[in-house]
Amino acid sequence: MGVSGVGKTTLGSMLAKELSVPFYDADSFHPASNIEKMQNGIALNDEDREEWLARMSSLIPEWQNSGGGVLACSALKEKYRKQLAGNTKNDLEWIFLYEDFSIIADRINKRKLHFFDPSLLRSQYDILEPPDYGIHIKVENSPEESLKEIIEKLRMPGIGIIGLGVMGKSLALNLASKGYSVAAYNRQESEEEKDLVKNFTAKNSGEFDFHVFEDLQDFVLNLKPPKKILLMIKAGPPVDEMLKKLIHFIGPGDLVMDGGNSHFKDTERRYERLAQSGIHYLGVGISGGEEGALNGPSIMPGGSIDGYNLIKDIFKDMAAKDRKGDSCCTYIGAGSSGHYVKMLHNGIEYGEMQLIAEFYYFLRFFQNWLPEEISALFKEWNKKEKSFLLEITADILIKKEANDYLLDKVLDIAGQKGTGGWTTLAALEVGVSLDTITASVFARNISAFKELKNQAGSLYKMPLCKDFEISSEELYKAYKAASIINHSIGFELLRKASVEYAWNLDLSEIARIWTNGCIIRSAFMEDLSEIYTSAETRHLLLYQEIAEEMNKYQDSFIRNVPRIISRGCPMQVSSAALNYFLSFTRDKTSANLIQAQRDYFGAHTYERTDKPRGEYFHTNWKQE
Repeated sequence: MGVSGVGKTTLGSMLAKELSVPFYDADSFHPASNIEKMQNGIALNDEDREEWLARMSSLIPEWQNSGGGVLACSALKEKYRKQLAGNTKNDLEWIFLYEDFSIIADRINKRKLHFFDPSLLRSQYDILEPPDYGIHIKVENSPEESLKEIIEKLRMPGIGIIGLGVMGKSLALNLASKGYSVAAYNRQESEEEKDLVKNFTAKNSGEFDFHVFEDLQDFVLNLKPPKKILLMIKAGPPVDEMLKKLIHFIGPGDLVMDGGNSHFKDTERRYERLAQSGIHYLGVGISGGEEGALNGPSIMPGGSIDGYNLIKDIFKDMAAKDRKGDSCCTYIGAGSSGHYVKMLHNGIEYGEMQLIAEFYYFLRFFQNWLPEEISALFKEWNKKEKSFLLEITADILIKKEANDYLLDKVLDIAGQKGTGGWTTLAALEVGVSLDTITASVFARNISAFKELKNQAGSLYKMPLCKDFEISSEELYKAYKAASIINHSIGFELLRKASVEYAWNLDLSEIARIWTNGCIIRSAFMEDLSEIYTSAETRHLLLYQEIAEEMNKYQDSFIRNVPRIISRGCPMQVSSAALNYFLSFTRDKTSANLIQAQRDYFGAHTYERTDKPRGEYFHTNWKQE
């Protein structure tokens, strides 16, 4: 692409021959009326170009399906390029040829037997909008030298990944398996890291188009412009340290993405700082674990919309697909929204994991069920739920080491990396009650007090009361109700944060990209995607569809969670969900007494039920 006379036909035909594909000249697709105008020195307007661009846009997919081709077309404006690319696959390459006006004008004047009037060249330069993507070639050398430069740049990796840990390595393999040329860099400050790069290269470089670099500058310089770099490194200071190094080798129009679990406030700071230098930045939530990263994760990019447009085709190829075949990747919003949504995803994940663990614990130690029986029950539940977490739990329960259940040998201390706690703090900042997720975080916290718990166990003799029966169906209803509430609490935080930070989050799309690839995928996510398509979102428990579901489960939920706890079985998330539900569904609560207490000792005032909202009163509560 480029202005007339820049060498599109010459280099295009040479490139087509080099690649063994057909060459197409856009000039041959002009209607006769356009050719007549240009011969008479009349510049084409957008209306003139409409039919011409539409015709080529319809043909490009056919050319792609036939093995590809090279098209020489001016495509001077961004909207022209968008129209051309409208019907194409994701693998369209743009090559922008450019040179100074005086040099091209001299070429045009020497050109013979062409319908283009040389006087029109200035009008092309006037409307030219150089793309901030693709390969840029200044045609100051011979056609042969320019062709060599084009070929070299075409063969450069289209994306670079920094960090070859579990997730980075799997994402690199994911992309390479889909035909992408991938550059990779991993710091080599220890022998372990040196072996990691060496082993990865030896195992995969022959099968896929990998370019592994030991020097950061070489890694960056060998990326196809605009450079697209995905950081898959530990969150926190390591990200800032890497950005300080990268800033010396990248520039305006390049894209840096953080695919780790960074705190959203760190992402916001980095996004704003790099934007000042014209560098696009995305905070990218990626969920799915090692298997998801390899086969297709759920991807939640937030930040620069222009940056997202540079990478969206790659991300959509890399991501899992929903039941309709659409990619489980969508642009979340500006700033740090992508990492915020991923943080909340992890919060829901915390709640769901703890919830399943509670029902396992009750069945195993208070009902004397064998692991195989619990596994079978969870598999039965999962015929309805299609929950990834229920699925893997059923597998875990029956895994044996020799003749023993491996789970019985796993120390009961649950680790965490902080995203659950961040979610709780984020909820406090926008005034959302995050009962279930907070309870799940605290459950992990208390699990770490192993020595203290051992001491407490010798001081307090808690009977294991097993004197009641409960059906599997009743248990399922209690589990399902708590799970619905856990999801409703999580999505309420997203709804409030969307307003607080002006992100305009699409809750339906977020639920949709969580239907596959991610850790919390389930059939319920598909329901949520449908429910949230309404024009105005509200608290999930206020939707009629959810109320009808909860009405099926609430009696069992309200009756049986307290019964289980009364037998000495801890149910942190289940009880938190129950308390939330009972508080949320009562039009009167005990909060009036709390407000009166606040007014008593601190003169904080209160509103009255017999007066309009917004009027405040103070009382001397002491009896005179």
